[in-house]
Amino acid sequence: MKTATVLKLKAALGDYLKSVKAGEEVTITERGRPIAKLTPAKNHQVSSDRLAAMEKRGLIKLGSGKLPKGFWKLPRPKDPKGLVAKTVIQEREQGW
Repeated sequence: MKTATVLKLKAALGDYLKSVKAGEEVTITERGRPIAKLTPAKNHQVSSDRLAAMEKRGLIKLGSGKLPKGFWKLPRPKDPKGLVAKTVIQEREQGW
């Protein structure tokens, strides 16, 4: 996820919108505090060439679309302290 100050966003809005169109999110900050988030529209389809460009930049890794045989029978990762669940809940509360 990218972060931009209001000033940077004004100066390079077109560049940030290209990133959003490619599927990235941009958090806008003012005086070091997040004030808004630019996200792709829900009905926006990311084209395969944009996905390829994002993969080239190291932002995503495209999968094959197929899960390995026996995937659903694999044991779940252990998380005895519940850190994963706590992190997910925290992110949801913060609106990430």
